[in-house]
Amino acid sequence: MRGPLTSVVEQLGEDFHRFAPELVASPKHSLYRIYRDTRFSHNKKPLKTHAGAIFPWRGLPKHEGAGLYFEVAGGWVWIGGGMWRPEPPELLRVREHIAETWPEVHTTVRRPKFRKLLGEVSGDACTRVPRGFPADHPAAQYLKHRQFVAGMEYPATFAHSREFYPTLLATFKALMPLVRFLNEPLTAVDPARRMERQLAAEEEGRSDSAACW
Repeated sequence: MRGPLTSVVEQLGEDFHRFAPELVASPKHSLYRIYRDTRFSHNKKPLKTHAGAIFPWRGLPKHEGAGLYFEVAGGWVWIGGGMWRPEPPELLRVREHIAETWPEVHTTVRRPKFRKLLGEVSGDACTRVPRGFPADHPAAQYLKHRQFVAGMEYPATFAHSREFYPTLLATFKALMPLVRFLNEPLTAVDPARRMERQLAAEEEGRSDSAACW
């Protein structure tokens, strides 16, 4: 039997063609199973108390790289994504990418739409800039991150409201530039495409700045 989450994932699969063709969106690959793995947990309850769906980067392992995610639980709805916990080699590549191209990520996460729908980039972070990078690097606040997570929490009733899907879609659209940026060093994006995207980010940043006055 098809449930409401299955319908949402299928609709996202259609809409992703327009703004996130790099991501996988299908009930088979995106939906988490409802059964918990109790083998190594003190909590032996067999079922999860929330339902979630992940949308990973096509060509990367499901939990490697940055992607999108939403979760519906008894007490909340969470919409967002990012890079959850990259392995040290991948994290180093992302940090080097940030250090080399830092104005792009700074522009991306300061856009009004990003700030409105996702707030600040959060996640586990070091207290100091990692070794190998200058302590006074202009991207120090991003280089400290071991995780790159952005999202917004809503009340549980939001899942049944008319605003749910439009907000889900708008949030994912706002987050995709950051997802692409984080995955770039892991997917060897063509330099010409990277320059094109950087120019577009700068142009959009100027438009956003003008709109804020």
